[in-house]
Amino acid sequence: MNKIFPSAAEALKDIVADGQLIGVGGFGLCGIPEALIAALRDSGVQNLTAISNNAGVDDFGLGLLLQTRQIKKMIASYVGENKEFERQYLAGELALDFTPQGTLAEKLRAGGAGIPAFFTKTGVGTMVADGKELRDFDGETYVMERSLVPDVSLVKAHRADKSGNLQFRYTSRNFNPAVAMAGKICVVEVEEIVETGEMHPDSVHLPGIYVHRIVLNKTPEKRIEKRTITEKAGV
Repeated sequence: MNKIFPSAAEALKDIVADGQLIGVGGFGLCGIPEALIAALRDSGVQNLTAISNNAGVDDFGLGLLLQTRQIKKMIASYVGENKEFERQYLAGELALDFTPQGTLAEKLRAGGAGIPAFFTKTGVGTMVADGKELRDFDGETYVMERSLVPDVSLVKAHRADKSGNLQFRYTSRNFNPAVAMAGKICVVEVEEIVETGEMHPDSVHLPGIYVHRIVLNKTPEKRIEKRTITEKAGV
């Protein structure tokens, strides 16, 4: 089975549709699938519910999809640094399921593990628990959270082999593995593709069974990454 597609647009062409639940990896602007987000915008699909730690910034990341009004609802744990997000939410144009970060990670992990729901103490006694089932265990109250299973997951990894085994790099190994495992269809953007078997087994962070399509993006912008060199006298 050939998992490699010539472009992000080709990889999304026959799998994205209006009204889908879309999972997007990354943390802030670190480890986001830049090319896949742009291709999703260009596809013109509407009324999306996006699961992501945050919604990018106004002109980058998921902020691009907010500009074009393609997202109707965000399931996120952080909503700062995006004025358009704020404007749409306060105007009642954008729905928000504000989720504690650890709970969001576990909702995705549980979805990938086939667990439909779980109980957590996080959010008990706050608006997070409104309308949700509460249950006592050993004298403590817990709230039930449903898992998340995106129709399509968009993920960023550093390297993939042709079978879809993935290696993440540094901090980009954040929400990406959980998002990849949870999705019914997982599309991954990578900076390098190698032959199957070329990656050492200990270097594989996520097995290829979770990966359906791979797109090569050798030169991502990586807007969040900056190199600072200290100037020293005499050097």
